[in-house]
Amino acid sequence: MSRILSNKRMTIALVVIFGYLIYTMAFGQHDTQAIPETDTITQQVDSPAAGLETERAAAGDHQPGEEATHEHEEGSSEEEAPTGDGSSEVADVLLGLIVILLAAKLGGDFFERFKQPAVLGELVFGMIIGNMTMVGIDFFEPFQYSLTLEVLAEIGVIILLFMVGLESSVAEMMRVGAAAFMVATFGVIAPFFLGWGVAILFLPEHSVYVHMFIGATLTATSVGITARVLKDIGKIRTREAKIILGAAVIDDIMGLVILAVVTGIITAAANGGSGISSFEIFLIIAKAVGFVVGAIVIGQWLMPHIFKIGSKIKGSGVLLSIALMVCFLLAFLADQIGLASIVGAFAAGLIMEDVSYKDFTDRGEHKIEELIEPISVFLTPIFFVHMGMNVDLATFGHTSILLFAGVMTLVAILGKQACSLAIFDKTINKISIGLGMIPRGEVGLIFAAIGSKLILDGKRIIDSGTYSAVVIMVMVTTLVTPPLLKASLLKGEKKKKAETAKS
Repeated sequence: MSRILSNKRMTIALVVIFGYLIYTMAFGQHDTQAIPETDTITQQVDSPAAGLETERAAAGDHQPGEEATHEHEEGSSEEEAPTGDGSSEVADVLLGLIVILLAAKLGGDFFERFKQPAVLGELVFGMIIGNMTMVGIDFFEPFQYSLTLEVLAEIGVIILLFMVGLESSVAEMMRVGAAAFMVATFGVIAPFFLGWGVAILFLPEHSVYVHMFIGATLTATSVGITARVLKDIGKIRTREAKIILGAAVIDDIMGLVILAVVTGIITAAANGGSGISSFEIFLIIAKAVGFVVGAIVIGQWLMPHIFKIGSKIKGSGVLLSIALMVCFLLAFLADQIGLASIVGAFAAGLIMEDVSYKDFTDRGEHKIEELIEPISVFLTPIFFVHMGMNVDLATFGHTSILLFAGVMTLVAILGKQACSLAIFDKTINKISIGLGMIPRGEVGLIFAAIGSKLILDGKRIIDSGTYSAVVIMVMVTTLVTPPLLKASLLKGEKKKKAETAKS
């Protein structure tokens, strides 16, 4: 097996096969002049089968007069459903997990062989298995609409943001100073308004809330991808790297706050009509900022006491249980006050400093990061594969979607180059800092996933075409960053050496 996977010819053959599959799904067996409409989608009902019919109806898959037939069939299936112990449902979920985890690992391995992040492989392989119906294979379709797998995917993204928070710290952000803060600020403001402008240009018939949300999708930076590139080329300890990573962490917090504010505004508009006052917007901003700051301040004071009490409890797994309970509690509280649950999960990770649970590590227990890692390895790939499965490759066959994705990608890249305007030190490689802030990675996908579930006036904020455009933007920004950042840093190093030699 290892020989087959390491064979270059086999790798090339796989590239050709997957390329052909994607081409066939995007441009074959469908009308490329028709964009699947998801604007008519209303709140998804509880039943996965009904959810499937809703998606089909929204995508225009049924003929006139066929809707009543679908409803009749749904009712019949519910009446005839077995009332046993649910073993068949469990078996379906187990089979779905096997398929998703296998796709995640094969996709990750495939992309890592080309020096690309594994997350791209998970996303692409998810896109392939989620669109196999276009080539006559409907075996994977039930997994796409499984409510259980969707819940596992949501927990996976909560764990992912918890891990990101654990790898960051308030102290580290304070140490990077004003430079990183200014870089992050410029790196949020410019993409937000550029994305808003592009949305107005390409989606003039949509509401201002859609334009606002697309702008928010372009704000955050993927810390993990940039950190991995810097580590791989041995530049993790340079001044540029410290500014990039510090700014990326602050950028993420700002992006999450913007997401919380925009989500809150959309939710308020959906509940109370189309109008929302400036005072209500101020309250939403205050609520988002207050939650993040309050969770960090109170959590840093409270967590040492909680861990102290927890250390008295006998038995194994106490530290992990406390960490997960705090993570889920803050995620729950964030959701209850109208913010995204990932905001709470990220805050939970930030407040868990190593020194807070020293009593556990002193007696030989692993750090929280090490304890959470196996859970993340299991759940996080489910989120990304599931995200890929929700991408409709048929939308890729429409030139307007591709053009929208191309312009969005361009402004996503240019918007982060505004970061260099915040650097006044001539000895720092400004271009490298701007390039290091480009990848949207998992953060952009999370934003898109949240937008696809927000409903306003019976329409999704992120419809299928826009969703596909965001996915393309995320993939391109993630793919171009490693080679561009590596070339820029190495070029800057050679330039410094040449200047040193002259002097």
